[in-house]
Amino acid sequence: MMSIDANPTLIKELPGAPDLTRAVAPAVGADLQNLPQEDFATVFKAMLANVNQSQQHARTLTESFDRGEHQDLLGAMIAQQKAKLAFETTLQIRNKLMTAYQDVMNMPV
Repeated sequence: MMSIDANPTLIKELPGAPDLTRAVAPAVGADLQNLPQEDFATVFKAMLANVNQSQQHARTLTESFDRGEHQDLLGAMIAQQKAKLAFETTLQIRNKLMTAYQDVMNMPV
């Protein structure tokens, strides 16, 4: 049987990416009372905070480059692309959540 092994170092570099090491299913017979409990709102707020932080960091690097304080154009461009990717991912998650909510609300009772 094939197994998919996600590279955790690449996933952790994405701003706003969830921690997939905690998102695994519990082992058979595991005590469910001792598992960490995080609600969706807390995880989503943390993700939004990370996206906001990456956007602010990209803006700071870009402004610093524009003023001539730093000469790292590549670093500024990479930070901008990471912030853009994080924002677009967040936007797609929001769109999927809204679609799921509308589907649930349109279900006959």
